[in-house]
Amino acid sequence: MKRESFIQPDAAGWLQKFHFSIPIKVRYCETDMLGHVNNVSYFMYFEQGRIEYFEQLGLFADLFGEEKVMVVADLECQYLAQMYRSDPVQLHVRVASIGRSSLDIEYAVVASGALKAAGRGAVVLIETKSGKSTPLPEEIKEAIRAFEGTGLAQ
Repeated sequence: MKRESFIQPDAAGWLQKFHFSIPIKVRYCETDMLGHVNNVSYFMYFEQGRIEYFEQLGLFADLFGEEKVMVVADLECQYLAQMYRSDPVQLHVRVASIGRSSLDIEYAVVASGALKAAGRGAVVLIETKSGKSTPLPEEIKEAIRAFEGTGLAQ
């Protein structure tokens, strides 16, 4: 099944849209018997990057509190090339679009100067008591818009 890629217009052009990144230190336990980074490890990297992105923007406390919490609604990864424990890894994170109560987030895993994996997913703000979605406060949307600039889809 062929999926339309969110890596647009091409890998180099897509990577230019990212304004936030963190280094990832691949641990031995995140690799398989052949020394490749295991497929599930990428999802842990996405989570780490997403949390650090919100911390960088000063939004963590607003999105992960007692009354409201940001949860993952869907998440996917496209594995583009093998990656190994010894590879220097940089994870890029960006909010691609803002919804009423959700954010579409994209992830780029770059190692040894090449795009190794690409991810995307939606996170939704929910009320902890009801478990139902709740609108994102305007100040959160504005902070993300200010940081992402023109690369943010409306």
